[in-house]
Amino acid sequence: MRIGLFFGSFNPIHLGHVILANHIVEFLDIDHIWFVVSPKNPLKKKRNLLDYVHRIKMVRIAVEGYKKMSVLDIESECSPSYTIHTLDVIEKRYPKEKFTLIIGRDTLYSLKKWKSYKTILNKYDIFVYPRIGSFSNPFFKKENIYLLKAPMIEISSSFIRNSIQKGKNIKPLLQPKVWKYMKKHKFYRK
Repeated sequence: MRIGLFFGSFNPIHLGHVILANHIVEFLDIDHIWFVVSPKNPLKKKRNLLDYVHRIKMVRIAVEGYKKMSVLDIESECSPSYTIHTLDVIEKRYPKEKFTLIIGRDTLYSLKKWKSYKTILNKYDIFVYPRIGSFSNPFFKKENIYLLKAPMIEISSSFIRNSIQKGKNIKPLLQPKVWKYMKKHKFYRK
C-alpha cells in the first residue's frame, strides 16, 4: 500500500486539510492518508499552539467517517519531533508500506532547515500543495518532488486563529464537530 503522510501542527485542522487529503486519496496514486500531528515543530514558535492532546483529538474528529484517512499518533513519542526520526520509527513499524510525504509550499521553502533533509529528499517522494500564485523552488528539479494539481483552497490555520481572536464567525471553515469542540473549550480566544 502507498501511504501519504500528511505532517502538520493542525492548529487547528480545517476543511482545507480534509479536502486536500480526500483529493489525494481519490485522484492520485495514494491508497491511504495518515495525519501525523506534530507536538511541537522545532522550527516554529510555540505561540498560540494548542496542547497536542486537543489538536490530535480535533484531527480524529475531522477525519471520522473517511475510510481512507486516519491519524497516526507517533510524534508524541519523539521529542523533539524531527521528521527524519518519525520516518525512521514509521518505517520500522510498517516495513511493507511505501510512504510519500505531503507538505505545503511554505514548508518546502524551509526544507533545508530540516534535520537530515538530504536523506528525506533522497528516500521519499514528496507531494507539495501550492498556494495561489506562481513560485519556483530549486527542489522542483528533483524528480521525486511533485507539485500537486489539486483544488486551491485559501484557508489557513493562522487565519482561523486570528479571526477567532477578532470575534469573527469561522464556523464554515471547520468540520461541524471540530467547531463544536473548539467552541466548547474556547480555543484561540484572547
